[in-house]
Amino acid sequence: MKEKIKLFDVVALTVDLPEYNLWRGQVGTVVEILANGEAYEVEFSDREGRTYESLGLRPDRLMILHYEPIDEIRS
Repeated sequence: MKEKIKLFDVVALTVDLPEYNLWRGQVGTVVEILANGEAYEVEFSDREGRTYESLGLRPDRLMILHYEPIDEIRS
């Protein structure tokens, strides 16, 4: 079962989006849930916190990033 993306999750792109100068592995934050979870507004920011891109993406183009062991998340 694939984990559902939630508001403020930190995610990474799983595809290249050259038309937006975004590449697989770039990290963003989910700032809005669109179409009942069919898409997500993801904000990409630099190290200074300045947004350089914000766009709606389907969940199949994103991977949730975790900061603790997965076993702890499931329990």
